[in-house]
Amino acid sequence: MSDPPAASPTLARTALHAFHLRHAAHLVPFAGWEMPLYYTSILAEHRAVRSTVGLFDVSHMGILTVDGAQASDLLGRRTTANVERLAPGQVRYTFLLEASGHIVDDLLVSRIDTGEELARRFVVVPNAARTAEVEEILRQHRGPAVEIARWNPKVALLAVQGPGSRRLLEQRFGWELSHLGFYRTAFFPKGRSTPPSAGELGPRLPSGLATSYLVSRTGYTGELGYELFLPSEEADAVAESLVAEGAVPTGLGARDTLRLEKGYLLSGQEFHRDRSPLEAGQERFVEFDHPFVGRAALEKERTEGPPSRLVGLLVEEAGAIPRHGSAVYSEGKRLTEATSGGLSPGLGKGVALAYLPRELARAGTELGVELRGRQVPARVVDLPFVRAAPTRG
Repeated sequence: MSDPPAASPTLARTALHAFHLRHAAHLVPFAGWEMPLYYTSILAEHRAVRSTVGLFDVSHMGILTVDGAQASDLLGRRTTANVERLAPGQVRYTFLLEASGHIVDDLLVSRIDTGEELARRFVVVPNAARTAEVEEILRQHRGPAVEIARWNPKVALLAVQGPGSRRLLEQRFGWELSHLGFYRTAFFPKGRSTPPSAGELGPRLPSGLATSYLVSRTGYTGELGYELFLPSEEADAVAESLVAEGAVPTGLGARDTLRLEKGYLLSGQEFHRDRSPLEAGQERFVEFDHPFVGRAALEKERTEGPPSRLVGLLVEEAGAIPRHGSAVYSEGKRLTEATSGGLSPGLGKGVALAYLPRELARAGTELGVELRGRQVPARVVDLPFVRAAPTRG
């Protein structure tokens, strides 16, 4: 007699689960969470973000705070960013590495204190599937003057992305967002104020969310965009109010096609403790002016040159769409597999990311991608595939 089938693990749900159901989301498992893949269609939602405004629920991402007099020292030692040099209100995209130089996770680190006190306060956002691991690594390396806390699911996270995002948020909340620069963050009051608020620093997370929302100007789409940290009990009503103002509910499917067009990395595909930031073409996010775990390995790699490089592949044949895992060939010899792939709505063609030997990682190199049992021509192109509207302004 066979054993009964093992019970499926329970998927976590964000504070917007009821919102997803009301808007007829197609829900799927993702990194232990039940998340919307799309509401109407991936293509329609992709186009909405490129042309107007899309609203994403990204509350599955980790939301950590690292506070204390030694907080910047901890984050500097464990990431490729010189966190000690971050100004109040500055946000930095960075990497947490193994000693080998391989990427454990990519993170957003935001400094939210005013700089007037000895203690420093940071918000750290890792990927959903790596949150517990990142938190544990930080706890293992922290000193006595550092406090670490995780705020899922008490705090929700909404992403408002697209060329109309600033106008929509200013109209909805009465904020003045023109002063919030790219990769900057500040607390903005929940209620409308006169004159419009330009934001402030200093409140702690999550206590500061009693009267304000923490707003960051970053994103994963290549468009103008913002992220809102807010109490989970308020997330549903805020999301509905943003939709009423014109935001289009957008799922993870369009989030993937949008980031792929820009050549942005996806945890678990472009890296999984097996690639370095230099191989991934992310040298600009590695600051060698401070000690950090993995620095020696990266310095050696920088001197010798990375063994492979992440490149973009463009497939010209109509209807030929590469996917994650599609085999990549050079002169009939199988080289590697695509780490990501799909249709670029902006180009109307198939695109992919793949790691190639250095000698082949040049724009114009002709390759083949195996699709449905046959090879179709592809060529290496410079990233990004699609140059979206400027994110600065």
